[in-house]
Amino acid sequence: MLLLAACQAQPTPAQQAEQAEKSLLASHDTLMARMDELYDLRQKLRAAPAVDTVAAGRQRRALLAADAAMMDWMHRYQRPADSVAAARKLAYFAAQQRRIDSVAHLMTSSLDSARLVLGQAATSPKSSAQ
Repeated sequence: MLLLAACQAQPTPAQQAEQAEKSLLASHDTLMARMDELYDLRQKLRAAPAVDTVAAGRQRRALLAADAAMMDWMHRYQRPADSVAAARKLAYFAAQQRRIDSVAHLMTSSLDSARLVLGQAATSPKSSAQ
């Protein structure tokens, strides 16, 4: 009886694939919620008078790269057809999760770097003299 209960507790490949897809789409949704941050920081970097223009340009390009990576992922993502075997779906979702995780890393690092550049500009002697 205990063996039967243990077997039933294991999700089927189809359930695993469904959960992997849900996790992947949750990652996507989390990143989409941060897209406005990319735009806002690009605008702030452009408008901040005391920002090091070389660093600001580098950070704007990094933010654009993160935006482009997200758009690329969304354009390339194709939900597997229902007729695709669960194991293949699971492999596809795992590969897509690695890609979206890479996009998340790029987005987070570019957002953090942009905030750092803006923070340095806010505390620079040039900005406090104005």
